[in-house]
Amino acid sequence: MGAFNKTILKNIYQRLFKTYGPQHWWPGETKFEIIVGAILTQNTNWQNVEKAIANLKQAQCLNPKALKNVKVSRLTAFIRPSGYFNIKAKRLKNFINFLFEEYDGNLSRMSREETGILRQKLLAVNGIGPETADSILLYAFDKPVFVVDAYTKRIFSRHHIVGAGEEYHSVQRVFTESLPADIPVYNEYHALIVRLAKDFCKTKPECAQCPLNAKKYYSG
Repeated sequence: MGAFNKTILKNIYQRLFKTYGPQHWWPGETKFEIIVGAILTQNTNWQNVEKAIANLKQAQCLNPKALKNVKVSRLTAFIRPSGYFNIKAKRLKNFINFLFEEYDGNLSRMSREETGILRQKLLAVNGIGPETADSILLYAFDKPVFVVDAYTKRIFSRHHIVGAGEEYHSVQRVFTESLPADIPVYNEYHALIVRLAKDFCKTKPECAQCPLNAKKYYSG
């Protein structure tokens, strides 16, 4: 990537941060809660995830041992608000089985795994794709991994920085090759992208008031 595009990405980040300020993302009281949230948020909005997590907390199931022991039928009832609850219950169980088989249920041991190795192990878990794996790495374990989602592709393809049909890892490289491997920046940038997509860069964009609507805001 040329210096011009690197400057654009840095300036977009600065503009969004100036507009919105810190987003305090990912919400979660524990690493395990963040991981569960990353799985539950697939194909739904965060408000639905919060309801499911609240149910798990109320049932005292938001820890590895409890989630391992809970019956699938009860688990599906707890996470019903998140949608696709039968599928997500299986995915949570898949992750829990992985956690106990690989790390004896110990998240601290899991977090000490080398980033690249842990990423490959996560991707081998049925139901965990690149976005979910990278969300776990960045937000639960503070690993320097940039998270890409549909909002990232939408915004940056509209600004002609990535191709509309570009693959996940290709889009990810655009950011990792342009930005320092800074965990707080990766964390904040992704959260700001989500905020912009929800406020302005929607399926039907509202460009007039968008913080990035004028080229002077993001060009070098």
